[in-house]
Amino acid sequence: MATYIIGDLHGCFDEFQRVLKQADFDPNQDELWLTGDLVARGEQSLECLRFVKQLGERATVVLGNHDLHLLATLQGIKPVKAKDNVEAIFNAEDRLELQTWLRNRPLVAQHPKHRFIMAHAGISPQWDLATTLACAREVESVLQSDHFAQLLAQMYCNEPTRWSSDLQGIDRIRYIINVFTRMRFCYADNRLDFDCKLPVEQAPEALKPWFELPNPLYQEQTIFFGHWASLIGYPTPANIYALDTGCVWGNHLTLLRWEDKHIFTQPRIYSPK
Repeated sequence: MATYIIGDLHGCFDEFQRVLKQADFDPNQDELWLTGDLVARGEQSLECLRFVKQLGERATVVLGNHDLHLLATLQGIKPVKAKDNVEAIFNAEDRLELQTWLRNRPLVAQHPKHRFIMAHAGISPQWDLATTLACAREVESVLQSDHFAQLLAQMYCNEPTRWSSDLQGIDRIRYIINVFTRMRFCYADNRLDFDCKLPVEQAPEALKPWFELPNPLYQEQTIFFGHWASLIGYPTPANIYALDTGCVWGNHLTLLRWEDKHIFTQPRIYSPK
């Protein structure tokens, strides 16, 4: 039995299948952990959702920003963008079943045996492990409740940018969601920045990748995340793995085997639109 961790799929189903075949992934014995953003931009988001869902307990997937946005569009909260390429999901007979399955996925996952945790975008520089897990469960309980649509309707905001245990209501929810699904750069005082889209080497000096800020958790746990395709080639700390390698943008899909840290890659098959 092996444990595999894979970066953002973004609807790249054929590449997904090819990299699993490279690794001899056995769905009857192996585990597959996915960093989120199963959908949007690629040609086969519906196929990605269906395949991961049918893996059942063999697959662990955390929610990404595109997954949450899909849920919001399915509820009619936000309009569908043509470039997201998700029309097939809206027309699918199992649309409601897929929606229910997706909103019941976690924001962060901790392996029960191996010493690693996974989130789509990362872990707040202000959180220890207990706070990380508690914050995730707090938001997940709302997403999995009958009030999930209200949460989705109010999550689109960049504020607040800094954590406080005194945060309450939607401000608290927004900060947690933004950390787990949208975070990239931070200031030295731990404030989040959502304006800079530049590669790290070109970013303003005042900004640092979240994983370069001082937080003992970043040394204590191996952390897997996706979300940030422009980190390709950037040297992350030894125990922090950036697995979004921009397959949907014409690069490749990355799959890591935990036991020996072997990395499998599959180049993009289709030309990005």
